[in-house]
Order: sequence, then C-alpha cells, then structure tokens
Amino acid sequence: MPPPPRCALFDMKVAATSPGRVNLIGEHTDYNGGMVLPAALSVSLTATLEPRGDNRLIISADSFDSQAERSFDDPAQGDWADPAVGALIEARRLGLLAVGANVHICSSIPHGAGLSSSAALIVTLLKAARELARSDLSDVSIALAARRVENDYIGVPCGIMDQMAVALAVPGQAMALDTKTLEHRLVALPASHTMVVIHSGVTRNLNEGRYAVRKDECDQARTAFGQYDICLLDSAAIEAAQDVDEIIRRRARHCASEHRRVLAAVAALEAGDTAAFGALMNASHISMRDDFEMSLPAIDALVADAQTLGAIGARLTGGGFGGCIVACVELKQRDRWLAELLKAHPQARFVDQISAS
Repeated sequence: MPPPPRCALFDMKVAATSPGRVNLIGEHTDYNGGMVLPAALSVSLTATLEPRGDNRLIISADSFDSQAERSFDDPAQGDWADPAVGALIEARRLGLLAVGANVHICSSIPHGAGLSSSAALIVTLLKAARELARSDLSDVSIALAARRVENDYIGVPCGIMDQMAVALAVPGQAMALDTKTLEHRLVALPASHTMVVIHSGVTRNLNEGRYAVRKDECDQARTAFGQYDICLLDSAAIEAAQDVDEIIRRRARHCASEHRRVLAAVAALEAGDTAAFGALMNASHISMRDDFEMSLPAIDALVADAQTLGAIGARLTGGGFGGCIVACVELKQRDRWLAELLKAHPQARFVDQISAS
C-alpha cells in the first residue's frame, strides 16, 4: 500500500515515557484469572517516534550499536527490535500510524530482569502513536493492545499484568489488579519500609521456552480441573482431585494459593500490617520455588540471605528462571542490609527501590 501524500504530520516528532514495574506479589496469576500487586519503578524507558514519508520502520536504541530496518510485513525475528516493530504494526492496525516511522529508544530498565522492559517499550510506542494521531484511546485499551503484541507478534503467552502496570501504575504506590475483570485500585505502601529490587545476575528471556511450558501446564490444569480460571479453584478441590498429574496439581496449587496471597497482601497493606505482608512474600517465594518450579538455586540463595540479613519479606519477581528479587526492608536498616547482601552475592546488583509517596 503506497503511503499517503506528505503533509505537516510527517514533520512531527513525539516522545513518550513509561516506567518499569516490579510485581510485589502475584506471579503467573495474570493469565489464570487471579489478582496481582505490581508497582511502578523509577527506572524507565523513553522513545521518540517520527513519521516517515514511506513504509519503512527504522529503529535505534542507545543500548545497541546497530539500527534495525523493518517493514510492516516483517514477522518477529527473535531480536531486540521485535517489541518495537510489533508495537508499530499494532499502532497501524489501530489507525494511529498511517506511515513508517523512525524510532529511538533510551532505557534505564535492565533487560532480562523481569521488570517489564518489553512491555514498557510496547506501551511507550503505542502512547506515542496515540499522541501523534491525537487519539482518545484509553490507557486500558493501550494495555490490551500491548498484550496482543506480546501474545500474537512476539509469541510470549503472557497475561495482562505487565501492560496494565506500565500503562497505569503511579510511582510510590502499588496497584491491586483483578486480571479477570481489569478492576484496579491504588494501595499505599508502608512508610516505615522500602521495597528493594535486586538483580540476581542471571538474565532470562520469556520467549526462550520455559515460560511457555508453564503456560501450557496451566492450560492442562484447566482441563484436568474443569475450571478455566484456575486461580479461583478451591484448595481442597485441588488436593482431592483424582487422576491428576502431580506436576499439573502443583501448578494449580501455586496459582490458587498465590491468588489468595495477593488478596491477603492487599488487606495487610491497607491494615498497616507490614509483618503479615512480608510473611506473604516469603510464602510466595516458597510456592514459586516448589510448586511452580520457576526459581533457580542462585535466586533461592539470594532470597534466603535477604531474609536472614533482615528483610521481613523477599521473593523472586517476574516471569521466573532468572531476573530480580524484591525485598521489603525497614528503611532505617536498608543501607546496612544492602551492603551485606551485595557483599555476599557479588554477581547481584541494586536496581531500584520503591517507597511510600
């Protein structure tokens, strides 16, 4: 399809910024009908979008030496530019972008850390395209479109949490999100503690296969238990079911118990019971480690030492198999705790922290 005639719109350049996100509790519940509790980080991604007079997509980034040159007809190629290309294709499908574009990306979100760098890029470009088109498309619609890019273009069978958190979360507060209904509300974080994000030193990519395996196992649990939203299964029913593969039973057990932990965690924060919130974080990690089997020995050791050194709660965060942990640490103990933890784990590094706004 030939591009439309050149007009003043082609001379516009717009920029948009989105934060990374950390999930405080609620892992692999967002595609199983459950609750999640993410929060926006201060690390962020900014992208500029400039229309072209043709249909070429030229993508560059501060973190890569070479630029990617694609078209709207190109399939995903398994490289760093795929989220941007997918976002631009989706923007065109939504009527937000009629021509090709030059894109430049600048990000402080660590790649492969479980902090939604891919979702931040997709949401950012969709928001930039919305501004360019002077559209009134809602942030929730942007989040849903970003999920389509992840699912249909990149091939990651993720849920909606990352996109909703990146598109709507407010710094300094958590967002309690019902991923089945998309109802959400902001939840204040404790003033006495901070949520510290530490990269384990182990990177991972969600499109490498292990995430998809867990998604397939959850699909098998749907069939085995006759319930689509396996997060809503009763725990007694999970344990009592006959002729269910034990791996599938464990996956369902994690999803259902994690959903209930999120509900309890939201209640604990709203009641000012930080100790209960920390205990739920610890229980969440055990479930991810044992029932969902998404952790790694290096991450288990980092979590254990974070707890031993004084964090009231610590857990793996993100899709698993690498990336970051998040720990709830008393503010006055934070510096000592962090120094001792990084000394014990020299491969780990501080990424960010979230405190009450």
